[in-house]
Amino acid sequence: MSAADPIDISLPDGRRLAGATTGPETGRPVLFIAGAGTGRSMTFGEDLLEELGVRLLTMDRPGMAGSTAAEDRTLASTAEDYRAFATRTAGTDAVPIVANSQGAAFGLAAAAAGWPTRLVLVSPADELAHPPIRAMLPEEATGLADLAATQPERAEAVLRGFTAEAMERMVLEGAGEADRARYSQPEFLERYRRALAEGFANDARGYARDTLLAMRTWRIDFERIGCPVDILFGAEDLGHSPDHGATLAGRIPSTRREVLPDAGGALLWTHAREVLDRALA
Repeated sequence: MSAADPIDISLPDGRRLAGATTGPETGRPVLFIAGAGTGRSMTFGEDLLEELGVRLLTMDRPGMAGSTAAEDRTLASTAEDYRAFATRTAGTDAVPIVANSQGAAFGLAAAAAGWPTRLVLVSPADELAHPPIRAMLPEEATGLADLAATQPERAEAVLRGFTAEAMERMVLEGAGEADRARYSQPEFLERYRRALAEGFANDARGYARDTLLAMRTWRIDFERIGCPVDILFGAEDLGHSPDHGATLAGRIPSTRREVLPDAGGALLWTHAREVLDRALA
């Protein structure tokens, strides 16, 4: 496994962004936007980075672990923080992005801003506030999202009561048998717990803001996305989208969607080569 090198950068407004790079220093940079409640330690495909010549960039979103919180943070402002991090770390913002699960919203905001060369959405979470998606979901799945829309401060307070342990338990208990076996592997579980500790640091402030943004209307102009977009889903993934990203794909220009029959919600880790191949295309 490739070792991670810590990164710490300062921004013009005085905030700091903490992150890491994994893989060969001379490798092609690929920015990875991890899912809910996970910080810079969440990576994938470490055993492939040397072979493929990839330098994976990861970052604590504002409010998580070593990254300073930002007042009134939005999807767009978080995407700009990722842009600053990529530019300072890789010397350019013209990099491909891989975004997983809840991280998809930030990846799409970055693509709408026009700077990534390609966007690969792996098991992306849907926009819960989008009416066609909301109509597909049971009432119990939309309660907190409804609260986020009508009383965001109250919803954020509820989310700040969530813990890293509760997130781990929810993910493992909600996973299918094959995914649960993957998540329970000691090496993966150690990394996941380290990333959750980063994500839920600072009284879960960063996690709560992330999730509030993901649950509310995204306000992303999908028509402005000019880079190629790949959407990858596992056929056995029952948690990230009610239609395996079909509705989402229909909203984004230049999109190719593929549902892999032999994968589930852990697709990012079980099919890391396929993900990286698309990022490098």
